[in-house]
Amino acid sequence: MDKYIVCGPQGSGKGTQSRLLANDFDFVHISIGDIFRWNVRNHTKLAAKIRKITNTGLLVPDDIVAQVVQKRLEEHDWNYGFVLDGFPRTKPQAEYLFETYNIDKVIYLDIPDDVVYERVMTRARLGEGGGFTKRVDDDPEVLKTRLTQYYEKTKPLLDLYNKKQLLLSINGDRPIEQVYGEIQDRLGLTARKFPEMAGTISV
Repeated sequence: MDKYIVCGPQGSGKGTQSRLLANDFDFVHISIGDIFRWNVRNHTKLAAKIRKITNTGLLVPDDIVAQVVQKRLEEHDWNYGFVLDGFPRTKPQAEYLFETYNIDKVIYLDIPDDVVYERVMTRARLGEGGGFTKRVDDDPEVLKTRLTQYYEKTKPLLDLYNKKQLLLSINGDRPIEQVYGEIQDRLGLTARKFPEMAGTISV
């Protein structure tokens, strides 16, 4: 049973790469962002807390995120393993995860800030044209705030992953297939198929 974390800044393609791994190897893709967005769309009690926080550009607090992840993982529907997308975001979240589960590898998709802005703003324009719901971080000022928060919290996380010899740093500024191919090679996985995906990067 394989347990992976896929992380990276907004627009790095972590959602896309997580879904590819899940589709090819029957892993369960657990996306914290997707869970939060589902709550917002369905107007749950959790949604009210999430919307109030994220509308200011801040990240959801550790305790709320940890509770959501714990509840999801306790469903134990991941017979072949799971890919965590968007968690952990902070060192306390990582420490909780490592205390509870034996994580095999952490895949960090590294892309420069100018690529982050280009991808997120392109996604925003495509979303508006296609009738999709606009995300909060599609706003340049909110994105700037979130990136600042992200890097502040990510440095100690990457240090922790390195210390545990779990970190695989991948150049994410390449076509989807190339990034995915390197991930498979470095994880020692042999793909059974390559599912057809839209040619856009998601997070």
